[in-house]
Amino acid sequence: MGIIIALLVLISWASHLGYILLYQPVDPTDVWFWLHLLIQTWLFTGLFITGHDAMHGTISRNKRINNFFGYLSSTLYAGLWYPQLKKKHHLHHAHVATEDDPDYHTGHQNFFIWWFSFMKQYLTIWQILIMATLYNIGLLYFSDQQLLVLWITPSILSTFQLFYFGTYRPHRRPHTEEMKPHKARSQKRNHLWALLSCFFFGYHYEHHASPHTPWWKLYRIKRSIGREVERSRGREVERSRGKRSAVPRSGMIGH
Repeated sequence: MGIIIALLVLISWASHLGYILLYQPVDPTDVWFWLHLLIQTWLFTGLFITGHDAMHGTISRNKRINNFFGYLSSTLYAGLWYPQLKKKHHLHHAHVATEDDPDYHTGHQNFFIWWFSFMKQYLTIWQILIMATLYNIGLLYFSDQQLLVLWITPSILSTFQLFYFGTYRPHRRPHTEEMKPHKARSQKRNHLWALLSCFFFGYHYEHHASPHTPWWKLYRIKRSIGREVERSRGREVERSRGKRSAVPRSGMIGH
């Protein structure tokens, strides 16, 4: 099933990108232009999430197939080098929200400062060369405007989407008791919004609690953890009631 989901995301991303480059004019007065821009941004986010799932080995039990999707998704997303992504992402899980976490900014937690620091972690000269090569190949068929607005812009917008829902919102300070032991918070349960906002990646506590669960099953982890939390709260209520009933009333003392 993981291979089918990965293929669906990749084909949707490529098909929609091809369609808008061929048929969608860059016209800010056209409602369809803005809609397609949002859809392509969302699909870019899904492309990265597919690469992310490959880092956790959840696309296929076959390591070669899994790595193939990891390399392909990472390269198509922004010329990213998959082995580096994988190494740094596992450091994030091992040292979440500490100075050894490459995704975390221990200093000022301003959104844009942290985003810039986050992006620098993954920017390489090879990425720039790959993207420049792809861009120049694209110029053989499309205009500068088409490539910048319909291809580059959605990819950049998706970095903000991924960063906000997958790093900034889940891991920013203050770190509360509810975030232990993963130093991660989660979106409230609304599966449709969780899918549209960031492919369920906003269920981030659940991802850290079960990193080998693919993105399209995280809603199940959200549900099961929610039930466990409700049962735990119920037990706490029962214990507190029991303690209150065990305390003798002041009027009965001495009788």
